[in-house]
Amino acid sequence: MESSNQANGAQILAEAIKGYGITHVFYVEAVLRQTLIRLEELGIKRIVTHAEKSAVYMADGMARATGKPAVCMAQSVGAGNMAAGLQEPWLAHSPVVAITGQKQVSHRYRNAYQEVYHRPYYEPVTKYNVEVNTLSQLPLLLRQAFREATTGCPGPAHIDVYGILGDELERAAGELSMVCEERYAAYPAERPAPAAADVEKAVEALEKAEHPVIVAGSGAVISEAGPEILALAEKLAMPIAYAVDGNGMVPPGHPLCLGPVGTYSRWCANQCVSEADLVLFVGSGTGDQVTNMWSIPRSGTQVIEVNIEPAQVGVNYPNLCSLIGDAKVAVGLLAQTVKPQRGETDWSRRAAELVRAWRAEVELLMSSDARPIRPERLCREVTKALPENAILVSCTGNSAIWSGTMIELAKPGQRYIRATGGSLGWAFPASLGVKCGAPERPVVCFTGDGGLYYHLSELETAARWNIPVVVLVNNNGGYGQCLRGIRGAYGQHPGRKEDQYLFHKVNLAQVAREMGCEGERVEDPARIGPAITEALASGRPSLVEVMTDIDCLSPVPWQPQWAGG
Repeated sequence: MESSNQANGAQILAEAIKGYGITHVFYVEAVLRQTLIRLEELGIKRIVTHAEKSAVYMADGMARATGKPAVCMAQSVGAGNMAAGLQEPWLAHSPVVAITGQKQVSHRYRNAYQEVYHRPYYEPVTKYNVEVNTLSQLPLLLRQAFREATTGCPGPAHIDVYGILGDELERAAGELSMVCEERYAAYPAERPAPAAADVEKAVEALEKAEHPVIVAGSGAVISEAGPEILALAEKLAMPIAYAVDGNGMVPPGHPLCLGPVGTYSRWCANQCVSEADLVLFVGSGTGDQVTNMWSIPRSGTQVIEVNIEPAQVGVNYPNLCSLIGDAKVAVGLLAQTVKPQRGETDWSRRAAELVRAWRAEVELLMSSDARPIRPERLCREVTKALPENAILVSCTGNSAIWSGTMIELAKPGQRYIRATGGSLGWAFPASLGVKCGAPERPVVCFTGDGGLYYHLSELETAARWNIPVVVLVNNNGGYGQCLRGIRGAYGQHPGRKEDQYLFHKVNLAQVAREMGCEGERVEDPARIGPAITEALASGRPSLVEVMTDIDCLSPVPWQPQWAGG
């Protein structure tokens, strides 16, 4: 798309947002008002939020749901809050484009209102971070922002425009051309293939290995490499573990599926990876979470990495071989090239036995009728109630542990999205962005009361715009994930340790109703499934508050003996 005419900054910005296929923008008043008017004329929905971090999280959710970049905006004084919010899409490799206002250069260093130079805030959390100081820069820098956000390993971009509200740029006019590149309106924008020699070396190692395991990371999710991973695994009878983000990437009932590995994990996955003689990491940063503090796999285990970023392979392990390229393409080439095994192997049977043992261990908890409700039972009811095309959006902490390990996405159309970077409170506003991006799909947010309180005000946003998500709150009355650590810190020391994790008792379902949403409190485990189904059918933003037991602690991740486990 190209436009060339006498235009002002507001027109160029609006035409660029429209040209890249963006349907919503998320922002806090007041910013780029003339641009917003142009966006309304172009049919773009403008979602006013109650906080800059919420705006970022909504854009992040929309980007992950659609596979396209998303836009959030804030004025100068809110730019610091917006930068803080970008930590999550930065760590999740999500192409959020943030646009902020800045004090014009002539007002700097003069004690001007809101004069804080905020561009440095964005350096650690963006791939691309630029100032637009003249109108002539705008078309070039906008185009580059979308290119950076969607290529290689995707990530956020930041454009700082002059004027507290961006209004100085909006008013400027000139003879301008704006080119919107269709290729960079979605991600992955490029799918490079690894070198043939590297594929050959990896195939040789995989065929020789006796106990190989695949560990799939968030890059495999972004690349949608699930079918290729399953095809490779089936050819080699090779068990599959994944970072908790990968819930639903492969069928949970498949005999080769181990489940999530690392710190947010099933012990069967950790134990199996610890016994491997070769680990194929696909689209993984091999960080502390997926490796349980680098204790799994064992030091000295052969490692092959698939990663689109050359500088990232071998960061934590001395690789036997590295495949630089898109995960879907690279694993597809491996699957096409390897010689298939004949059916099951002793190793694949060992993996299946570990999974069966884990399932037997949690079965009693998942079928418990206890009150307060056990989180394991809550997760089973969610598994049964989720529609076949639902998107489950999970917060971090206990929410990610419970949902990632216990909720099974057994239907092919279901999807799981979670707070990859550990930003507590992310899931609720993100789920609103997910629903904006996928209005035809049921969206369920899985969060705790501690997470919901971060952005409780966005219940009003959901009601105002009638964004019909179902917010499922695991309400245990406090910061449940912190309980074990607080008790450990106190030990036998006397004191009011409860002050550090217990909340005042609040009926969150009633709060939701007061803010214009539907709300129900659930205390009977048999009522969880019907409450979710009814909330989804209501066509309204709804909150289902499930009263659970704070003393039901999430499992401690399994570690091998050599790591002190």
